[in-house]
This record gives sequence, structure tokens and C-alpha cells, in this order.
Amino acid sequence: MCEFMKVEEPIVAYESLDQSQSYTYWDYLKWQFTERVELIRGKIFKMSPAPGTRHQSMVVSLVSRFAQLFQQQTCRVFVSPFDVRLPVPNSTSESTVVQPDICVVCDASKLDERGCNGAPDLVVEIVSPHNARHDTVTKFQLYEASGVKEYWIVQPETKHIFIYSLENGRFIGQAPITEGQKIKSPLFAVLEMDVMGIFPAD
Repeated sequence: MCEFMKVEEPIVAYESLDQSQSYTYWDYLKWQFTERVELIRGKIFKMSPAPGTRHQSMVVSLVSRFAQLFQQQTCRVFVSPFDVRLPVPNSTSESTVVQPDICVVCDASKLDERGCNGAPDLVVEIVSPHNARHDTVTKFQLYEASGVKEYWIVQPETKHIFIYSLENGRFIGQAPITEGQKIKSPLFAVLEMDVMGIFPAD
């Protein structure tokens, strides 16, 4: 008797997911609903609504500067939506996938057709009122644990940029940087720029 492989149907409605369950990246690949989600240690985190004009203006400003500064480097710059599968200690294999606003990956072996498989060297998250705790607590701890070497948290409301570098497995922060000051990356000597122009005028 012939045996046929069971074909799993894709999930087309976010409401069909069981929030109490743990999922893997392979489950994530079958989800075809319109809502954007991230998977952290197997648990679903629904992302904020589509970013607004102010948020996207800051992304464009930073990415254009990154692209210019990294032009002669082996590192590559990526913008959300871009899946990053993070290696989280004491967690099921490939149970965490996030979409940072901006990330820089210098190890080409981490890149495949689906995104980045491993910790980026640099991650930038621009905080919105809807996801402040997610970026400043949940993702801070996640990026620290998974070995992201440098993490920037951009606060549009106060016009501050917080830069953390990984030292002995812990993020160490610089003094907050604001308009009229210069950003100097602890990790990349080429990554130095004025803050002026990053935050849109009110």
C-alpha cells in the first residue's frame, strides 16, 4: 500500500495561532497572514502596525549613511522586513526569528536566501510608543544573550541614541547621544557620523 506524506496547510489567519504554544522557525515559514510577528524563544510577539513617516524617515537617513560608510567594507546592511534567526542559549534550535529595523552582517556565511542565520554584528531599533518595552527590555536581553556585538536604540521622542557594545557577554552602554553630537561606533572605526539630520524636524 502506498503511503502519502501528510501535507500541512499554511496558516492564513493570525487568530488561528495558539498563543500558549511554542513554535519554531519552520512553523513561522508556513504563516501567510498579513500581520507581522516575531518569534522569541518560541513565543509569538505581534509587531506594531506599519511604521509611520517619521520612523521610516529615520531608517532611510541611517541606512543611506551606513551604506556610504560601509561601501568599501565586507559588511552588508539590511533593512526590515528581513528575517534574523538568532541563536539563543537554553532555547530550542531556531525558535527565535526577529526583524530588526536595521542590521549589519559582516560574516557572509550567516547569510542565506531566507535572511541571516546567526547574530548580526550591529542591530538598530527605532522605538515607537507601541513597542518601547519590546525594544528596550525584551530585545535588549535577546540581542545580548545571542551575541549581537553592538546595539543601537534610537528614541525619536527624546531625540537620543543609546549605543551598547557587548563586553564579556554583557551590553555596556555609552552616554546617550543627541543632536549636535557625533556618533562613534565602538565596533566599527568607519562608522562615525553627526546626529544632525537623523531626527526629522518637529
